[in-house]
Amino acid sequence: MSQVLHALDGWYMLHDFRTIDWSSWRARSKEERQAALDELSSLLAEWKQIEDQNEGSTALYTIVGHKADLLFLNLRPALEDLGKVETALNKTKIAESMFSGYSYLSVVELGNYLPREGFDPYQDPAIRNRLYPKLPQTNNICFYPMNKKREGNDNWYSLPLEQRRELMRAHGLTGRQYAGKVTQIVSGSTGLDDWEWGVTLFSDDPIQFKRIVYEMRFDEVSARYGEFGEFLVGSRLTSEQVSPYFEVK
Repeated sequence: MSQVLHALDGWYMLHDFRTIDWSSWRARSKEERQAALDELSSLLAEWKQIEDQNEGSTALYTIVGHKADLLFLNLRPALEDLGKVETALNKTKIAESMFSGYSYLSVVELGNYLPREGFDPYQDPAIRNRLYPKLPQTNNICFYPMNKKREGNDNWYSLPLEQRRELMRAHGLTGRQYAGKVTQIVSGSTGLDDWEWGVTLFSDDPIQFKRIVYEMRFDEVSARYGEFGEFLVGSRLTSEQVSPYFEVK
């Protein structure tokens, strides 16, 4: 039996993708639409206060393509906190003109392939910043779920620990070439959602998503053992941009 190695776990993470029913939105009166936007603005301000208190993080994105219109991305210390966030949004007036197209639940995760004896990683400020992050202020986001294969000889979970360490080390070297261009949050979802991990990339230049994912495909850990779900890509929507986004002419 291959040696089990548990990752370091941080905040819970919910990718909440919503699709807007524009016919329903346009059918509402100007006053109703404004009241709904005011309510959403208040909720976003409340979530911003939580972020300022280092008790979570929230960001809103527009999604390009048919898979969704908006992404409400939330990080919170507990699963129950994410449930409250989701319910609060569902109770808003603007939610009456939206429906949930897709969501993904996971926990921010760091691989623990190089542990140091007698060292508590949760006390390391650099590690804590990665486990309990504030979402980057970059313009663009890319999200996709993934698995490690369990097929015949290509079974990640049957590999010896040292081999897994070496494969992940090589994979990490590829990622480091994009330092300053792409920020990554990997979140574990085994037992929480349909895939084993969610990968969320942030960048001011969306072409970097294409480049880093393509280059990483040549790493053995991806080329031989990686399986990937759908990709969802979009742009950050600031609080000042929310009303113009929903404007009906």
